[in-house]
Amino acid sequence: MIRTSLFTAAAAIAALTAACSTSPAPDRGTAGPASTDHYGGAPVPADGTYTEGQIVEEVESWLGVSAETAAEIVETVFSDLGRPNGFIRGGESSGAIGVGLRYGEGDLQLYDGQARHVFWQGPSIGFDVGGNASRTLTLVYGMRYPDEIYRRYPGVEGTAYYVGGVGINYQRLDNVTLVPLRAGVGLRTGANVGYLAYTRERNILPF
Repeated sequence: MIRTSLFTAAAAIAALTAACSTSPAPDRGTAGPASTDHYGGAPVPADGTYTEGQIVEEVESWLGVSAETAAEIVETVFSDLGRPNGFIRGGESSGAIGVGLRYGEGDLQLYDGQARHVFWQGPSIGFDVGGNASRTLTLVYGMRYPDEIYRRYPGVEGTAYYVGGVGINYQRLDNVTLVPLRAGVGLRTGANVGYLAYTRERNILPF
């Protein structure tokens, strides 16, 4: 009975991800070393990472927040981790019927132009009832090859918090750190997710 309910809930939540468009926004992140960061007018660094201005624009346009809020979010993350070398634009749905579940889908892009389509899913420890959908922008640190995304990334304890209404949490495995930014997803953001498994195909059951 419980297993059947979980499967039904998982299928319903997975279907909700269609509500969050994963159509790519204008690609500002693949500028090469010779280009300029038109947000600040400064040359883009040649070290294979995105500038603060580039990521501010991604956060503002993809998550739909103000420029001031986007700058505050990026400053917070950059002060901890520095410049990312990739990001995932996507959308996700989460909900709970006794056991919480989270499902998402998006596109990974590394600074060097390598890209992958990716799904993610994971259980939560919450016991609330309900569901919601949101856009996400996940900053990627330390990833050498795009296929490294296809693993299970546990959350880092004590890193779930909010800045300007956007939920932020850190996930880390080996030398790769992921920082999902979620706009308008309520109190389940980050703190209630034990891990997220990133996969090539959608998995209904996340365990």
